[in-house]
Amino acid sequence: MKISVLGCGRWGSCIAWYLDKTGHEVLSSGLENAPEFITLKETRKNDYLEFPQSIELSSDLEYAVNRAEVIIISISAQHLREYMADISKYNLDGKIIVLCMKGVEVTTGARLSEVVGDFVDEEKTPIAVWVGPGHPQDFVKGIPNCMVIDSKNEEVKNLLCRELSSSLIRMYIGNDFLGSEIGAAAKNVVGIVAGMLDGMNYQSMKGALMARGTREISRLIEAMGGNPLSSYGLCHLGDYEATLFSKWSHNRMYGEKFVQGDKFDKLAEGVMTTKALKKLADKYNVDMPIVSNLYEMLFEGKSFDKALEDLFGRSVKQEF
Repeated sequence: MKISVLGCGRWGSCIAWYLDKTGHEVLSSGLENAPEFITLKETRKNDYLEFPQSIELSSDLEYAVNRAEVIIISISAQHLREYMADISKYNLDGKIIVLCMKGVEVTTGARLSEVVGDFVDEEKTPIAVWVGPGHPQDFVKGIPNCMVIDSKNEEVKNLLCRELSSSLIRMYIGNDFLGSEIGAAAKNVVGIVAGMLDGMNYQSMKGALMARGTREISRLIEAMGGNPLSSYGLCHLGDYEATLFSKWSHNRMYGEKFVQGDKFDKLAEGVMTTKALKKLADKYNVDMPIVSNLYEMLFEGKSFDKALEDLFGRSVKQEF
């Protein structure tokens, strides 16, 4: 299968490396002036892995799109709309678009597949998502994990799961496209809160965060028309270890630095996703106390202590 991976950052480069190992004809595409693309082009290496000669590298977006049967996009979620405006200049009919990215468009509250759907005819260009746990640092060491592929198109998600599964990544067929997207995006938000607990030496609260965070997201998924059980699957709860505990989690580290008054300069998708989830919670009238308090901390200056006080001061409720 001819696959073009658009985006060559931490996850995009890992996907290209993985798909080459599983026998596909892979092209890794990045912006010509982007530091990560320049490094890969010059050295075929980055901080995580080394590209074999079988992986093609190109900054020519038209070529990358035209050669591909499957287009995998792995970029910052909030830049997807402008990126799709460029990609859609080329003929996408008959190609499959797979989103290997997690977020919700903050300006509209749209899921990322809905953003892509504004630019393509989904009958001619099916859209899928590839989400779940795992870090490049582990995969390149041969440490396996499980992930999920979901799509409204049954044939496409079955095809992708067959073609992309291996002894390194066991793919599961998703059955809730909306839930898979919202769950995957929301785990980054919970990851920021986990980092705050780390920064305050409240690690023993992570169990409660995992239980109540998952429940909170399940309510939102259900209100939006998805399956509430999706939040307990690979897209969300299954990705908690990589996001709430790992030293490599950007979102966890962002939260830790935030409560300590330090800056974290790398991309933490959960920051803007928090704003987007707050918008969705208001739209669908869903009680999301963790998300709401995190929003107030990130964007309205609320202190961690006050947020914790407010959460613990809520009226007594049944667990389920």
